[in-house]
Amino acid sequence: MLESVTTAALTSALNGLSARQRAIANNIANVNTPGYTAERVSFEDALAASVARGDGHVSATTARSLEPTRLDGNNVNLDTETLSNVDTVLMYQFASQAAGNEFSAVRAALKTS
Repeated sequence: MLESVTTAALTSALNGLSARQRAIANNIANVNTPGYTAERVSFEDALAASVARGDGHVSATTARSLEPTRLDGNNVNLDTETLSNVDTVLMYQFASQAAGNEFSAVRAALKTS
């Protein structure tokens, strides 16, 4: 199969951003659940290192937030989650557009062969 570092990196980014969107949705859904601690998804540093090695394949990691909690033990901040969601949606749109462009370029190259 034809897979470039760019394609692998974009796929990893889309998977990581999807995981982040799910975590944000879980956090918002549990904003009033006593004892719930927010989930945080990270993959960007691992992805950058993987691309630098010429690979591009990474998996996102999910961890519990260490931010301070309210009296009920919950640490979900709706403002933080909303901003994170907007940022994640924009990055997802950018990455999906870049992936589409990558596939269009491969398709065009295959047609001219």
